[in-house]
Amino acid sequence: MRAVGLDEPFFVRRGDGAYLEDVDGNRYVDWVMSWGPLLFGHADGDTIEAVRAAAERGTSFGAPTEAEVELAAEIVDAVPSVEKVRLVSSGTEAAMSAVRLARAFTSRDRVLKFAGCYHGHVDALLANAGSGVATLGLPSSPGVPTAVTSHTIVCKFNDVDAVASTVAEFGEGLAAIIVEPVAGNMGVVPAEPDFLEALRRLGAATGALLIFDEAITGFRVARGGAQELFGVTPDLTILGKIVGGGLPLAAFGGRAEIMDRLAPSGDVYQAGTLSGNPLATAAGLAVLRRLRHPDVYRELERRGARLEAGLLPHGRVQRVGAMATLFMTDDPVRNFDDAQRSDTERYGALFRHLLERGIYVAPSQFEAMFVSLAHGDEEIDRTIEAVGSFG
Repeated sequence: MRAVGLDEPFFVRRGDGAYLEDVDGNRYVDWVMSWGPLLFGHADGDTIEAVRAAAERGTSFGAPTEAEVELAAEIVDAVPSVEKVRLVSSGTEAAMSAVRLARAFTSRDRVLKFAGCYHGHVDALLANAGSGVATLGLPSSPGVPTAVTSHTIVCKFNDVDAVASTVAEFGEGLAAIIVEPVAGNMGVVPAEPDFLEALRRLGAATGALLIFDEAITGFRVARGGAQELFGVTPDLTILGKIVGGGLPLAAFGGRAEIMDRLAPSGDVYQAGTLSGNPLATAAGLAVLRRLRHPDVYRELERRGARLEAGLLPHGRVQRVGAMATLFMTDDPVRNFDDAQRSDTERYGALFRHLLERGIYVAPSQFEAMFVSLAHGDEEIDRTIEAVGSFG
């Protein structure tokens, strides 16, 4: 909240559909949606009923359940790159484990990431870019030793030449290239088609694995995620809390020969008592099974397009499916440098203006608005009108 000129956040009492209510009784149209997973809105009836029924059977077992297998099958059916999948409790765990697995599979250490892409608070991936085409990562948080990020290389997003130069210099030691195919943590910045194709080609040429972090885009921009939308298939995929219907659950998966290296069948250790928690798997199944209906994504696209059209006169709108950002700039945003040229003070003023009118957007210029099936034309038009009244 300090990024948008406020000292304290409001505290939520409850959510219902497209709305949040704070402890003081104020009601807001919510465009944050728990940062993405709530495609059917808050307190969705089917999800709540699934969780209630699961809780009556027990909340945690530390042993396998059929629901884990059913959820895994749903993910494998949907996501093109995933032949086998491992459930974990958070997107950070999924990213950490995917990188560990890539390093073991390739017997290499270096990882290439991109400035402005966020992969959870994994020590090795908390690195920023410096000047030049590519730079060895420097820690971007206290508590992360320089040695931990010394094998992390940071390039500019959507810069094929930078990646090609990096692969030429470090390719023999490169274990993985990890990328958000649609960045959601510098605002919505889609990877350009030739960029993803180049990552696929360069990774294959050097033996590095391509990892798509679809913690945000998975099941949101399409049932099969951005890889379905753009037609580029990675080696490994990270999925976020949408696979748990918004409850604490995440996953990573990919080609069977890679995933078979995971313990207990393989030698790469990964485990977690709450991975595949029965409440989260029940919620995940309640959500993912409904995403098979083609009308879901047609309707999300219609609503996203309506929102985009209404916001266009007021800044730079970048949207992919059901996620969008209104940048306070007139110029295209292709990477983190472009995003940082936005007028963040103006965005902060817009945030406060909207909050006073009962509209809650992300308290940062560098995040997304998340469209859900709970957002009707009334909520969209009310938001557009509120933005239009901003001076």
